[in-house]
Amino acid sequence: MGSFAVSSMFFHEYTTPEIFRYVSRSGLDGIEYWLETPHFWLRDLPAGEVISCREQHPEIRTLTVHAPILDLNPCSINPDVAEVSIGYAVRSAAIAERLGASILTVHPGRRTAKRPPGEADYARFGRYLSALRTVATQNCLKICMENMEPAVNSFLCTPERVRQLLDDEPWLFFTLDVAHALAASDDEPFRYIGLCHDRLANVHISRKEGKRLHLPLDQNPLMVKVIHALKDARYTGPLTLEIDDLNLPHHLTADEKIAILSHDRAFMHECLR
Repeated sequence: MGSFAVSSMFFHEYTTPEIFRYVSRSGLDGIEYWLETPHFWLRDLPAGEVISCREQHPEIRTLTVHAPILDLNPCSINPDVAEVSIGYAVRSAAIAERLGASILTVHPGRRTAKRPPGEADYARFGRYLSALRTVATQNCLKICMENMEPAVNSFLCTPERVRQLLDDEPWLFFTLDVAHALAASDDEPFRYIGLCHDRLANVHISRKEGKRLHLPLDQNPLMVKVIHALKDARYTGPLTLEIDDLNLPHHLTADEKIAILSHDRAFMHECLR
């Protein structure tokens, strides 16, 4: 694998310098920096601060970027919401390039109503793709569309639909969210890997338990199989731990979060030996 990383949102309550310091202490060598990380998002997106942190932590060799998604929907039936959402996706590409990232993960959006997407919804999705396509021709970023968990109004929650999108858009890459896939079935991550491994550039890895998603790997046997399947598919990109601390039993201190990441890093390393 290219690197063992974690989403910056796991440390959402901390400053950017603290996030870099804590990730370094965990032994991970990558960060997926969400632009909505509060210390960044609520302070007018100070890219220079992230660049400075990267310079101070050369051991964190991989930085990827996740575009904003909270309160946004590029396929919204509200044209103003759609315009703002697409604008942030385009702006994210410029910020990612400035930060020195090579991968930008974006979400596909959804139909506003909880009904299957129709012709008008796919037309809105097409306008969103057109804006991303233009960005992709102007820089060296790999723009990666992420699969969503199953929902009636989702554009992208099956391996077949992702494969069709990748075939239709040869400039586009794929971020596999393992937990979103597991929400459909234990077999679903393997179907995504089998159908889409040739365009797979990023993996969000976490565990599911009941209805709770984005849990630590915790030496889970199914996670072993997922990592082995990625290895067999010759995947060389980052393995990004995407853990939702609100799904854990209690509020975690920074040291407890670092311990979880260290444990999962050792587990991923052992799986790839």
